[in-house]
Amino acid sequence: MNRKLRMGMVGGGKDAFIGAVHRIAANMDGLVELVCGAFSINPDIARESGKALFIPEDRVYLTFQEMIEKESQLPEGERMDFVTIVTPNFVHFEPAKLALENGFNVVIEKPMTFTLEEAKELKEIVDRTGNILCLTHTYSGYPMVKQAKAMIKEGVLGKIRKVVVEYPQGWLSRLSEREGNAQAAWRTDPKKSGKSGSMGDIGTHAAHLAEYVTGLAISELCADLSTLVEGRLLDDDGNVLLRFDNGARGVLVASQISAGEENALRIRVYGEKGGIDWAQEDPNNLIVKMLDQPRQYIRTGNGYAAPYTLSSFAVHNTRVPSGHPEGLLEAFGNIYRNFALTVSAKLNGETPTAEMLDFPQVDEGVRGMAFIENVVASNNSFEKWTKFVV
Repeated sequence: MNRKLRMGMVGGGKDAFIGAVHRIAANMDGLVELVCGAFSINPDIARESGKALFIPEDRVYLTFQEMIEKESQLPEGERMDFVTIVTPNFVHFEPAKLALENGFNVVIEKPMTFTLEEAKELKEIVDRTGNILCLTHTYSGYPMVKQAKAMIKEGVLGKIRKVVVEYPQGWLSRLSEREGNAQAAWRTDPKKSGKSGSMGDIGTHAAHLAEYVTGLAISELCADLSTLVEGRLLDDDGNVLLRFDNGARGVLVASQISAGEENALRIRVYGEKGGIDWAQEDPNNLIVKMLDQPRQYIRTGNGYAAPYTLSSFAVHNTRVPSGHPEGLLEAFGNIYRNFALTVSAKLNGETPTAEMLDFPQVDEGVRGMAFIENVVASNNSFEKWTKFVV
């Protein structure tokens, strides 16, 4: 195969923030082209969005069902290769299920589905069909996150003992859902977002980052969820104590009422020999803190000598020379590039490399939904600890 992958999009129409981010990320490496879409449930917005994106009129669809049905009837050399789903949570499962069952690969926003049962069904379909599902836990795409993961896997920190991960935001400090903020409106509506607010929206990112970087799995948790803005229907603040499958302990904070904060995602991991510290608002730096040594800064794009040589995964996901900031869009682009390279290898009958396969997939999506279920169950329970059940 010597061509770009053809992408269809569900949602993400005119003025939709996350749809534009996905299109930028998909286009970053020249591996993907947008060929069709069902961009909105509003027919006028759907058509206007298609026109603005230079999509032929006959490839602008009014429903995702119509798009998947008609695309599957096109010749193999014309139809889309995968579908990107950028709708609110309650419209994730049906288009993903229909796309997978009709032979299309899927990229989907997190959390993967509305319920854990839906997530398990998608996993069954992926396992049965062999199609690929990519979940956009974007923060795992940063080079220094991958470097942290590699160092922990190599034992640089020794056995992991403590994980502290936090994601404070301040954008929901007021009742913005009653002030015309469309993003706030659906994220705080249990009929559209699910049974959790901040913990489902950004707590899932924090939980995924903790498991991704450490290579450990959360085994038990103790959660405290709060709704601190009066009149809100879902949690806007949460604190979770964690136990991991190696015996390590952890703390996870997800808050959208931390006034003044932007997107202050941060993870600290401590082992027997030392720790690492990475913050999304300073993403080029990975701080290494070893026992009885001064703290050291490992930076993206440098050719360090051992023991701080950048891993092949960090190098594979570094785009520009050292000193140039790499941010959210680049990390998003890394997720899309690795997914696209994996799909292309599959279509060519080739085996993708470990670096290509390094993107969140359906198993992480199931664990993300299980995290939400278990956190809510723990918050509602009189028991101190809740076993993490998938």
